[in-house]
Amino acid sequence: ISPYWDTSCPHQTLAPHNRVARNAIRDTWAGETTVLGKRVSHFFLLGQSEDQDNYLQDQSVEHRDLLQGDFVDTYHNLTIKTMLMLQWLDSRCPGASYAMKTDSDTFINVRSLMKELHRTPRHGYMTGNVVRKAHVHRDPNSKWFMSYNEYFESMYPPYALGLCYVFSMDLPGKLVVASWQVKAVWLEDVYLGMCMRYLGVDLTDPPAHSLFLTSKMFLLLEAPWNRIIAAELESPQQLLDVWRNYKMGN
Repeated sequence: ISPYWDTSCPHQTLAPHNRVARNAIRDTWAGETTVLGKRVSHFFLLGQSEDQDNYLQDQSVEHRDLLQGDFVDTYHNLTIKTMLMLQWLDSRCPGASYAMKTDSDTFINVRSLMKELHRTPRHGYMTGNVVRKAHVHRDPNSKWFMSYNEYFESMYPPYALGLCYVFSMDLPGKLVVASWQVKAVWLEDVYLGMCMRYLGVDLTDPPAHSLFLTSKMFLLLEAPWNRIIAAELESPQQLLDVWRNYKMGN
């Protein structure tokens, strides 16, 4: 990452075996490495899994965009994965101004993102689909169940949904230090909100909530793709379809 450019370092949290999704991302929005005169770098963050083979090593040699940590890559280990991402960003991206974390099933309009970042603070900044006053799920049958032993408050602090969030590059190191003091919970986006509260830094609501579309989308190929930043999709094939429509409109 060049220290002479304002850069952005989007990360995708992706299971090691998810080849199709990685290739779809590379073939679409991650293929744009210079946007509005700024350099953009992309990396896939992986853990360990039982079904690894030489394919990962081959991909790493070919694309040089894989980061792999020594942890089991499961949904309940997303907090571990996220903290490793922050440590890596803090140590390896000194020239970057902003970073974005996004899931693999997301369309990213990098051009729209860069336009917004021209108007945002360079310090103490995190945005995305910001959730405020969210009640803790206490039903053991809920996908997001959190016990009282794990988190005793009735509501979470403000946090940005893990689908996609953007932050200034002064925050990764500070969040890592905060994590030494804040008891971890397995919901990684909630945990970052807890660490932000510990730091006394509030999250920033996006200029328009329509910039981050988080609900599952079905065949919305007529959506204003050139005016959003991120949208959750259903499949790698839908990402390819959306990208084709996006490019036709630009």
